[in-house]
Amino acid sequence: MRQRSIPGSTGRVRPLALLGDPVLAAPCEEVTDFGPALERLVEDLFATMYAARGVGLAANQIGVPLRVFVHDCPDDEDRRHLGHLVNPRLVEADGVVVRGPEGCLSLPGLEAGTERYDHAVVEGVDLRGEPRSVHGTGCLQHECDHLDGTLYVDRLTGLRRRRVLRAAARAPWAGEREA
Repeated sequence: MRQRSIPGSTGRVRPLALLGDPVLAAPCEEVTDFGPALERLVEDLFATMYAARGVGLAANQIGVPLRVFVHDCPDDEDRRHLGHLVNPRLVEADGVVVRGPEGCLSLPGLEAGTERYDHAVVEGVDLRGEPRSVHGTGCLQHECDHLDGTLYVDRLTGLRRRRVLRAAARAPWAGEREA
């Protein structure tokens, strides 16, 4: 059996960017350097995601405006989908539109019913630049949104949006946000 390290075990936990931080609202840049710094970034993303008890984390959520995310998302059959994608693009989102509770590590403790397709395909590359394609659901759509400068709250309208924004303004972490 081949020895593999646990993702994030060599990474460091970094502070999370919170709602209102400008890094979350801007589209991320393509990765062009596939060296050791990218490997460290992916390890730090895993370490931070697991420390925060998340299922996905985009690089801009730790203040790095690059198109990279990690994920450890269960599917409808509770099978675990674990990995990372560099320069990912959502190439397919189809099927039934479902509204389910969605949260975000950049809005800790808050969630709202958000509409997402029940099937998504994201294509990108791995740390060595090898092509990868990942099939999944809302988790992948959520992380791709981050890299495009969109939060789930940006997809909400009306009362749902107002409730989340009011709760965010009253949240204990609201004072930690950037203006």
